[in-house]
Amino acid sequence: MAIHSSLSIRRSSTLNVINGVGGTLKKVRIDPFRIKADSIIAKAKKRAKFDGNLPQAEEGLRELVSSINEEGKPNTFGSIAVKGLLERTLYGRYKIEQELDSNPFIEKEEIRQPVFIIGMPRTGTTILHALMGEDPAHRSPLAWECLLPFPAATPETFRNNDQLKTVTKEFGQLFKLVPDFLKKHYMAADSPQECLGITAFNFASFQTSAQLYVPSYMDWFFNRSDMLGTMKFHKRFLQYLQSGGVKSDRWLLKTPVHLMRLPEIFEVYPDAKIIMTHRPPEFVVASTASLISSVRSLYINTEDPKRTGREQADLWSLYFKKFLKDRENLNKEDQIIDLLFEDFVKDQVGTVKKIYKKFNWPVSDIALDKFSHFLEKNPKDKNGKHIYSLETFGLKQEAIDIQYRDYLNFLEQLKVNHHDI
Repeated sequence: MAIHSSLSIRRSSTLNVINGVGGTLKKVRIDPFRIKADSIIAKAKKRAKFDGNLPQAEEGLRELVSSINEEGKPNTFGSIAVKGLLERTLYGRYKIEQELDSNPFIEKEEIRQPVFIIGMPRTGTTILHALMGEDPAHRSPLAWECLLPFPAATPETFRNNDQLKTVTKEFGQLFKLVPDFLKKHYMAADSPQECLGITAFNFASFQTSAQLYVPSYMDWFFNRSDMLGTMKFHKRFLQYLQSGGVKSDRWLLKTPVHLMRLPEIFEVYPDAKIIMTHRPPEFVVASTASLISSVRSLYINTEDPKRTGREQADLWSLYFKKFLKDRENLNKEDQIIDLLFEDFVKDQVGTVKKIYKKFNWPVSDIALDKFSHFLEKNPKDKNGKHIYSLETFGLKQEAIDIQYRDYLNFLEQLKVNHHDI
């Protein structure tokens, strides 16, 4: 078994040349790759033939671009990649809005009992999402649908269309430029995508912060962005996707960032089901910081792991405190299940069965067979084991225990009560 401990992602010689050329131009005060919000908006509108305005999304874009330019310090590849993604995302949002305006019936599509996996990062949410996605009763947005959503897929085109082919080709090109990217972060064009790929269309998303250090944007994101408006768009996006005819019994969704949007989830989706995974915070913080720091090392030349460690410790502590307060006020315990990471590692299928029992879902023999087949193909640490300590990021166990005191108390009580576990 391979053990990966290096934080930085290895770059190809081609990528080094691109960054070198861009760096030389910046030294002589030439920066053709600088990201400009007005330019992105104008270009996306022209390409989409969209003549309206989306104040909420455009505000988020401006906040993000300002933070990138003031704090993000992307290298040349980072500027090109992020700029291209922002242009594509806004164009996609405009096309979605055109389709929704042209076909009012889409927003009458029913979304029943959507399932949100919202445990903190590195608590097994990704494998749980993928495993439950094997059940034909579940439908998740796929990566290509969140990158190139137009047009919405039909049952005939869902597994074979130009958008999927384009994204598959682009991912292949990225992996050539960055040979060990997959060792750090698995990506496939047809893999289930987190909700951050949806909220990115409203430019109120954690997505770019995984690539660049953008603290002022993240402050706006948590304290001033319209979370309810973002979740309302989230629903409209799901309605748009299923309007093509690709449906299942329920949507299976995931992102840890929903920790901060629990009231908004239940306001938009009153019958939502919440799956909350738990793990001691010292593992969560160190593992999350290692992933973020690794990814950022591709997009910037000045990644500071200790800065990232402090940032992630502060950020998830803030999100979790809000979650605990919101959860207590909402009184939706019959719609929430708590799972321990250690229990899931010991018995994945057994843990999934507990979820189905909690929410009174039938589990078919087909689903059980698919679960077993998936686990055989994807054993633990398939791509190598990543080992990092808090000390790697300048953090100490004692400080984390103090910072996460409320969560640790909650976790201890959860273990004592064996609540829904």
